[in-house]
Amino acid sequence: MTTVADRAQVAAHTAQASVRSDAPAGPASSGPSASVASEIRRHELAAFLRSRRERITPEQVGLPRGRRRRTPGLRREEVAQLSAVGVTWYTWLEQARDIQVSVQVLDALARTLLLDVNERAHLFNLAASVDPAPGASCPSVTDAQRILLQQLEPIPACIQNSRYDILAYNSTYRLLLCDLDAVPVADRNCMLLCYTNQDWQASIVQREETMRLMAAKFRGAMADHLAEPAWKILLKRLNTESPEFREAWERHEVIGARTKRKQFRNAHVGLLTLDHTDLWLGPHSGPRMVTYAPADEESRARLERLRRIALEGEREGAGAGVGRGSGS
Repeated sequence: MTTVADRAQVAAHTAQASVRSDAPAGPASSGPSASVASEIRRHELAAFLRSRRERITPEQVGLPRGRRRRTPGLRREEVAQLSAVGVTWYTWLEQARDIQVSVQVLDALARTLLLDVNERAHLFNLAASVDPAPGASCPSVTDAQRILLQQLEPIPACIQNSRYDILAYNSTYRLLLCDLDAVPVADRNCMLLCYTNQDWQASIVQREETMRLMAAKFRGAMADHLAEPAWKILLKRLNTESPEFREAWERHEVIGARTKRKQFRNAHVGLLTLDHTDLWLGPHSGPRMVTYAPADEESRARLERLRRIALEGEREGAGAGVGRGSGS
């Protein structure tokens, strides 16, 4: 929390910079104001982290409360441990010290502190960093593309980027492998869903082969993004959360994107045989519209039923005041 003394010190710096008449004009005079802005940002970040830490109970993150706990919420050392960062380093962060914060650490803190979408965005804004999480922003999805997704119904369709983040989707795709609206935005990624979501996995008929091929496609796609934090964070999470992914990743298999006939065992309408196609929206290996056209009349009829089920669920949700997720 920013104290009165802190605010006074910042104000003094600001006043000193504004009345210095002998300061040269141009870029050289921007130094003090930039320094003051950075200091204010650090204090805001520290206060925000502290407030989020104090609102979380130990039980929410799987820790025992103990009898002698007096600290409201979590202790600093508990946040540090759960986020895999040093206690001293995290303490300095809450003390508004002038230290560098990587996007990997910010991502870990956001997960530990159970931040929602808006809080997570605020955290990255205060740290002057770009959030690399899936679905954090989707500037590539236009209104025209969203209309096209709707027009394709009952063909399941979504828009993905090269990292397999699901940026937008239509009603039928929402229920194709699991209920995507029930999945947190940060987890709407085909790699994560394939390896960590039980409903998604149960819908795949040839699960073992599909998981192996997904890892091979991800390795091929990642070759152009090896130094990007968002890709490294996703890879680390997959390795941490899925032994099956680790085994597939260690094969070092690589394949490119390709059209393929797939079968899904949908929880609502049964077996679906669909032809997968990527419609590229930009340079190859960039954003794409993924479609699943029915391969036979039975699958087409079942997709019609699935769409009706999805729309009925959306109407019920709207009636209860629950808005459907946009997928972005």
